[in-house]
This record gives sequence, structure tokens and C-alpha cells, in this order.
Amino acid sequence: MSHMSLLCWSFCAAACDCCVCVQVSVGKVLLGVFGVAVVVILIAVPTAIYLKDEQGGNKNHRAFTLEDVFNSSLKPKSYSLMWISDNEYLRKSEGSVYLHDVLTGKSEEFLSKDKFNEKNAYDYQLSADHKYVAFMSNHSKLWRHSFTASYSLYDRLLETFFTPSDIPDEVQYFAWAPQGHKLAFVWGNNVYIKTSPGSARQQVTFNGEDNWLLNGIPDWVYEEEMFSTNQGLWWSPGGKHVAYAEFNDTEVHNIEYTWYGEKQYPSTVSIAYPKPGTPNPVVKLFVVNTDNVTEITEVLVPASFSTSEHYLATVTWVTDTRIAVQWLKRVQNHLILQIYSLSGSRWDPVENLELTSSTGWIGRFSPPEPVFAADKNSYYLLMSDPKGYKHIHHVEGGKATQLTTGDWEVINIVKVTADSVYYSSNEDGNRPGGRNVYRWTKQGTTCLTCSLHGERCHYNSAYFSHDASFYRMSCSGPGIPYHSLMDNRNNTEKEALEDNKAFSDLISDIKMPTMRRGIIKIGGYNLWYQMFLPPGFDESKKYPLLIDVYAGPCSQKADYVYRVSWATYLASTEKIIVASFDGRGSGFQGDKLMHEIYKRLGTFEVEDQITAAKQFIKMGFIDKDRVAIWGWSYGGYVTSMVLGSGSGVFKCGMAVAPVSKWIYYDSIYTERYMMEPSENPDFYANSTVTARAKNFHSVQYLLVHGTADDNVHFQQAAEISEALVDEQVDFEAMWYTDKDHGLGDSAYQHVYTHMTHFLQRCFA
Repeated sequence: MSHMSLLCWSFCAAACDCCVCVQVSVGKVLLGVFGVAVVVILIAVPTAIYLKDEQGGNKNHRAFTLEDVFNSSLKPKSYSLMWISDNEYLRKSEGSVYLHDVLTGKSEEFLSKDKFNEKNAYDYQLSADHKYVAFMSNHSKLWRHSFTASYSLYDRLLETFFTPSDIPDEVQYFAWAPQGHKLAFVWGNNVYIKTSPGSARQQVTFNGEDNWLLNGIPDWVYEEEMFSTNQGLWWSPGGKHVAYAEFNDTEVHNIEYTWYGEKQYPSTVSIAYPKPGTPNPVVKLFVVNTDNVTEITEVLVPASFSTSEHYLATVTWVTDTRIAVQWLKRVQNHLILQIYSLSGSRWDPVENLELTSSTGWIGRFSPPEPVFAADKNSYYLLMSDPKGYKHIHHVEGGKATQLTTGDWEVINIVKVTADSVYYSSNEDGNRPGGRNVYRWTKQGTTCLTCSLHGERCHYNSAYFSHDASFYRMSCSGPGIPYHSLMDNRNNTEKEALEDNKAFSDLISDIKMPTMRRGIIKIGGYNLWYQMFLPPGFDESKKYPLLIDVYAGPCSQKADYVYRVSWATYLASTEKIIVASFDGRGSGFQGDKLMHEIYKRLGTFEVEDQITAAKQFIKMGFIDKDRVAIWGWSYGGYVTSMVLGSGSGVFKCGMAVAPVSKWIYYDSIYTERYMMEPSENPDFYANSTVTARAKNFHSVQYLLVHGTADDNVHFQQAAEISEALVDEQVDFEAMWYTDKDHGLGDSAYQHVYTHMTHFLQRCFA
């Protein structure tokens, strides 16, 4: 449930040209009575294409169908590129890779399609000096981020592959050095170094063993919850050293599940998977000298953390002889950012920053990485300010000075140059669900993207060239996405890279939904919702309502991203209003709101979905007898808790891959918000779906899970099923054999089709 964000699809944004204000009476919620004043603010997004069916009333326009949901040509296009200098980028097109020079406007073939075909390669990695390429083939997915692949090394100058290769198949991780053409890889849970593509591989570690001890790659829980990547080794800037983590899972308990496969007898999958209050992986950090791989030194955890359980949170090289490491206590409200300097054969601690949180956990999920200034003598760090908003701080000599300020949040630091810090925030227009890119200098702050393309673009990001002379601007909504090449020297557009005109033309004769956004006030907070409205929406009519929920800590479903999804079909064809609401516990509006559910998952974030549904009904255009809720992962948990609340608001709901009890989920995620079970026993006990089983008699419930879910285990759905059967509750269930948390391949279309039929029966 890394950031518990998997498949939290949302809606495509559209336009609404009306404005209303509503005042409602007191609303009762589960754990108390709050005065609920509802202010509905509708934001107009004048994107004419959405309104054609309403304004023109053309009866020939067709609806957006269920088949359209799975048609990739009916999705807006992005524009992927990789900067390799300050003015050059690579882009793959029609099987070949082309080099584009943005100064001259010229492009040329860089890697031919033939070379990819020769190795049956699906991707490539380029050495820092651009002389060598590693072609990737035989991809085999493991967990969310991890995979194995084969890497074939190619000399661009000689136009030949290195044969025979001494890089084995089924490599677990591969990385070129940031300078030159040294490389490191992980195979069989051990780290290897090659000082050049043609040199012999040198083995650095020898103790790697599956599910037991891993070097240079994270174990399951670190991959999913701490690193959000399969990377467990880090090159120093000049390629002199490689830092690598060792994950010792010998004390971690295993989860086991059946893999049915095709053979006569099924097999068993076993994963070291720590659950709340059980033994965690023990991690150590080492550095190897790549010019002499027998020279290995340990980077020791600070003495004050060494006697208590802790995590390795981030590893950031400063220079070839200085490294910054963040260590986090198992109770994730205390962190030390320690800078070490190489002294002979020791890494000596030279400077640190200690952070604690009195109201919750540190960071949004795992702690953000420091970004070092150009002179390498100081760094920039995203951390909570005294008011609890995430802002950029400049840290020098262990002392932090706040650079940005306000009742809004910096999302992340995008780029640091000698005189500027570029960052993303949601400051513009008081839109927590918006994003724009800003440039901070000592002279002041400028927004680079706020005024580009007007109302079409409130969710913008930037990908900068090496020295930030140019950037790709990506507008993701609320209008149809738009990608352009910007000249940062004068902030002008050089060219449109992808304007999605072809997509606009495709949907011009389709009745597309419109979008409404607004605020509900609960507990003193302004909480945002968004509604996907059927084409030709008429406030005097009554429509069925589906709440699309996620609601995990620091989540955000009400945003300004344009999406074409299942909700597009439900609104367009089935005339269902699909709404999402970010209640207490949601992110990007300050720690006070986000930490409301600290130590108490399954409370306010569940209540607030019920309250929101009640307020939507009071708007007058919802059929109160046809209200449903659905969600995936954390959203499946909240769906189940809502249906089990006995509120009487919902007729039915669908829970995909839900948690049933927090003691069954992983330690890093769960303890971040709930502490260990021994420290918070009541809220662990009172936050289970199973305890609410008897309340499911009055609702229609569809429970969906993959039998090979390595993340939220099938055990969770099995427990819900058992509890419902014990209470003689009639419900529907669908399992997907050998499918994981994402229900990919054939299961993906099947699950949405199945939920569609369930919803049609519910609303009949």
C-alpha cells in the first residue's frame, strides 16, 4: 500500500458554469455530534469541448462506453523524454531512440530499432559519458517496484555488443555511475562492480540469500513503504564509492500464500513480511571503494539510535567523501539526518539535524530526501514549520532556516541550481488539489506555471534540463493535458510537445461528463470534494450517487488532474454521479488535518465519508435510495467500515483488496499511524471490519481480492468473509486466482465489468 495510492483512480475534470451556496443543519457522525456548515463553491473550467452536448444538444453524440474505458487510444497522451545535458534529451519513438537538441531544433537517431530487436530489448540505460548502453530484456516483475531483467552492454562508438557478457541473467538491480562508465549490479542478493563494461565483474558481498539476507536491494517492506523503489545501492557523485544497504530478515516472520499456477500441485510463496509488533528487518549501511572492492566500511547509526529499533530512511551522497543518511526510529516521530565524512577508513559523523513530531509522524509518508546546494556546504529540506505546514528549510551547520511560508504546502523540491531553488506547491488560488512550479531566489519567489494556459492548467509539473535552462512543462488538468518545452532563461514556450488535439477530436462526438468541485466544512476544516456529473446534468432531477473513496493518511482524491476512467463511463452512460471527498486525515493542507487520524485509523476518515454523502443528498439532486460507495486497498477498508457502520445512508458497496484488521498489514505503514499494538491496543481492536459484520445485513456488499496479493494479503478478505458468514450475512465475492494487489492483465477489465453489473443491480 505504498502511500496506499495504488489504483486510486479519480475523475476527468470538466466544466461547470453555475454557483450555489448552501447552509445545512447539524449532522450527526459516529463518534460525536459536530455542527456541520456546508459551503459549496463551484469552480468554472471553461473548456468548451466538454459542453458541446449540453450547448448544442446534438442527439447524434454517443455515450462513453465500458469498452471505451479499456481503449488506450481514448486516453490523453503524455510526452516522455530523458535529459542528458542542459540542452539535449533522448526520446523513444517507433522503436528507435532519437537525440533532440533544443538549441538547434534538430534531432537524429541515437539508438536504432535494430539494436533493440537484436536483444529483444524493451528499454535501455545510458552510461553517464554516453559511450555505452545497457539494453534491458527478459523483464520479470516481482513486487510493486522490483523486477529481474537481462542487461546487454553495447559500445556506441564501435557499434558492437560485449560478448560473451559476464553479467548474468535475472539481475535484480543495475546502475551506471553518475560519471564515466563504471557500473554496479545486484544478482543473487549480492552486489557486484565493474570498473568498465569490458572489465571483469568483481563480487563485493557474499552472504546474500533469498528471504534471508539481501544486499543492494530492499526487502519487501522497505521496497513498499520506505524507499518506494527497488534501489538499495547508491553511487557517489564521482563514481569512487558505492553505498549499499544490507537487509537482514532472519528474524522477520513469513507470510505464505498458495500459487496455483498450471502444474498438478500448487506451490507456496513465502515472503519475509513484518506485521505490527513483530520483528523488523535489521538494516546496515556499508560503503565499498570501487577501485578496491575489498575496502568496505560501515556507516554506523548514531549512538542515540543504536540501542533502539530504527530504520534507514534515505541515503544521499554529497561528494565522493561525504554522505548524508537519515535514520528514523521505529516509532516514526523521531529522525536524525546525519552527515558523515570519510576519515581514513572510517565514516565520521560531522553534522546532524534532529527532528521530532509531537502530533504525529515525520514527513508525509517516508521522510523526504535532502537536496544539497551547488557548493555542497548546505542543503534544502522539506519539513513541517511551526504551524504544521510542509515548507522548504535551508540547513547550514545543523541549523534550519525556513525559506517558504504560508497556509499551503510545498509538495517537493524539483531542482537546485547555484542561485535558485525550484519547487512544486499548491499555493496558487487556494487550491489544495492544484500544483504549480515556483522558483525561489534570494531576491524573491516567482511562479513559472501559474499563468500558463489559464483555466486549462491548474495541475502543472516541470522536468528540468541539467542546468535548468529548459524544462518540459506538463499540464495534467483540469482541462485536456498539454505538454510543452519551455525556455527557462525567459520562461517562454519553445514548442508544444503534445497538445492532445487528436484526443480532443476523438472525444468531440462523445457525451463526456462535467466536473463540479467544492468545499464541505467539518470540524472547522474546509474539506474538498469533486463530482463527476452526467452530460446534460439537470439539478431538478434525481441521480444515483457513487462515492469513490481512498481516504488513507495524506491521500488526496479531489484534485485538478484530468482523467478518463471507469467514472467517465458511469457518469456518461449510466447517468451516475461519481463523487470523491477528502476528509480528516487527508494530505497537503497541513499536519493538523493530516494528523487527526494519528493512532486512530478507521475513525474520522470513515465518518467523514458518511457525512459527505449526507451533504450531497441535501443538495437536492441525489436519489437518497440509490447511494453506493467503492474503494480499492485503503479505499476498500474505508468502504467496508462505512457499510458496517449502520448509518443507513448507503444501499451497497464494493471493496477491492481491503484491509480487515490493521494487525494483518505491514509494520512500517501501520505503526507509522497506529504505533505498535501493545502501545495502542484499543484502537487496533476497534478499527476492524470484522467487528461490524452484523451491520452488513442491511447493505449489498461485493468483496473482491486477488489470491496472490503480496501487499494486502488474501487473509484480509478471508477474515471478512468468515465474519459475515458467522453472522449469516448474504454477500457477493469475487476472487482472482494468482493475481496481486493491482489485479492486472485479464482481471483488470473483468473486475470493472463485474463491479458495473453489481452496481446496475443495486441501482435497478
